[in-house]
Amino acid sequence: MPSFRRFFRGALAALAIMPALAAAAYPDKPITLVVPWAAGGSTDILARLLSQHLTTSLGQSVIVENRSGASGNIGSSYVARSKPDGYTLLIGSMSTHTMNQALYATMPFDGVKDFTPIAELALVTNTMVVNPALPVKNVAEFIDYAKTHTLAYASAGAGSTNHLSAAMFEKATGIKMTHVPYRGGAPAVLDTVADRTQLLFSAGTQTLPHVNSGKLRLLAVTEDKRSPLLPDVPTVGETVPGYELAVWYGAFGPAGMDPAVVDKLNKEINRILALPEVRKQMGDIGVQVLQTTPAQFAEVLRRDADKYGKLVRELGIRAED
Repeated sequence: MPSFRRFFRGALAALAIMPALAAAAYPDKPITLVVPWAAGGSTDILARLLSQHLTTSLGQSVIVENRSGASGNIGSSYVARSKPDGYTLLIGSMSTHTMNQALYATMPFDGVKDFTPIAELALVTNTMVVNPALPVKNVAEFIDYAKTHTLAYASAGAGSTNHLSAAMFEKATGIKMTHVPYRGGAPAVLDTVADRTQLLFSAGTQTLPHVNSGKLRLLAVTEDKRSPLLPDVPTVGETVPGYELAVWYGAFGPAGMDPAVVDKLNKEINRILALPEVRKQMGDIGVQVLQTTPAQFAEVLRRDADKYGKLVRELGIRAED
């Protein structure tokens, strides 16, 4: 009997160290980092920065693969269906994981249940900009002007974060505007520059170059506090209490990943995001990098899926509109 107990204790000890051994051996082959949008956007830039540094530090190739379409659903569903071994990962966003579930009548994945949160990566500075021909200098002046004039706002399409930002603004202020959806952010920006639409809520990666050249006027940012990248720019919430929309990017794996592998990836990603050159490169395009634990990111994911899913349903926004 004593020998059996010793064997049993030894077996338990061996089982206890197996995850640590698996994480120590990880990775032993290339990793695919899926971006569910086309190349060239801020998500893609961030993914390629991570892949470059992860390839060096992990000793295996980290390959960025763009699988765009259906507002990020195609690439995201591909990762959700992949083996949860840490070799197929996703750079997703608050839109793919907290909004799409309410926007689409049918979805190929659940943004919360079908993924393992690894790290919240960054916040994209989300801006409220107007054509400079509009005689307004701040949010309060815009609201007063919009109450007595017919205005149109642009978006990158029905159900985009641009659309949600503006629809939330209309609800919070009681003003009514005409929604003009485009097939992507670039034409929405260009038509606001051309004064075919007067208002746009969009990522600073797209708007700030035009603000700096005087072709657009920056009124505010939509986060709950001022961006450290634009400390002199007020939030919409300073004029419209309770208004807030934060657009984040995050790293995910399929549901059921080994916690030891998740922890290893989280620590390595956070180390990379803390590098001064990475902070500067992302800051230059209006992206604020973050550092979170998997548990902290999981809480953000659950909170925002409830918050933005409820908002989308209340506002009656559909991706097919």
